[in-house]
Amino acid sequence: MAKTDYQSIDEYHNAFSADLQERMKAIRDIVHEVVPEVEEMISYQIPCFKYKGYLIYYAAFASHISFSNPFSKAFLEEFEAELKGYKVSKSVIQLPNVEPLPLDLIKRMVAFRKKENEENFVQKKK
Repeated sequence: MAKTDYQSIDEYHNAFSADLQERMKAIRDIVHEVVPEVEEMISYQIPCFKYKGYLIYYAAFASHISFSNPFSKAFLEEFEAELKGYKVSKSVIQLPNVEPLPLDLIKRMVAFRKKENEENFVQKKK
């Protein structure tokens, strides 16, 4: 993948195989379903979504899709049991391409991040 100056998420998706495009589109669709007012952008040359702050990023790789953001302790604790089978760090969850995407889990993680951003936004306003 030589191109590294993506201007849109569509442009980023188009640089990958149809299978990876489909997986990324599924995540993108979930983000828009859960957070209709989300703002799309490219940050660090990968898809990024903002809602009252950075919501989530994702990136495609040959073996996985990284679902990322600096995750809070509360986030990691909330989903700890369900993430047992995945490679997880404080900022990245690797979703293997050989497995179906955990769409319900992704939806709940995005909803959790939305709530966190809303709460943090209110706190910053005070």
